[in-house]
Amino acid sequence: MITIVDYGVGNIGSLINMFRRIGQEAELSSDPGRIARADRLLLPGVGAFDAATAKLRAGGFDAAIHEQARTGRPVLGICLGMQLLLDSSEEGVSAGLGLIPGSSVRFDDSQGMRVPHMGWNQLEIRKPAALVDALPAGHRFYFVHSYRVVVSDERDELARSDYGGEFTSMVQRENVTGAQFHPEKSHAFGMQMLDQWSRS
Repeated sequence: MITIVDYGVGNIGSLINMFRRIGQEAELSSDPGRIARADRLLLPGVGAFDAATAKLRAGGFDAAIHEQARTGRPVLGICLGMQLLLDSSEEGVSAGLGLIPGSSVRFDDSQGMRVPHMGWNQLEIRKPAALVDALPAGHRFYFVHSYRVVVSDERDELARSDYGGEFTSMVQRENVTGAQFHPEKSHAFGMQMLDQWSRS
């Protein structure tokens, strides 16, 4: 069973539909006890960093996510959910979950780059991992974000992408993984990745 954290921040309907399409059972939960016992936990997120961290704390979700992560069972953060796995963000002043050391910083638009980074982009895989090993050539994923992740330890970087320079687009430390893009909006490639995560 896949448990999706329902804390009022995220594109939850699209995720549920995607899991249905790949034949995986998924549930929404706003119960910290259920979240802490999840077989597989998915943390979605769109919007502002501080608003999201406030909702995580107010609902007791932060402690539940930490408890679940300590079990060694899979945790996946997507979009803002990936940034919430980190220590902090330039977007706000609140502390993140601290499951992967690092922070997120705003893309530099001083050279006329359009921010947010919005559209399709490819991954440059940085280390072996079941989640990405089977991706076909020409894969692409859908991104919408103004802030990019900077990890403290490059060994936590699972993939990079390019937008006016390379940036970290996936992270992984042990059982905790983050994807900056939206797999639920990435058609066949996102479907493949979520299916692989559901089974690995």
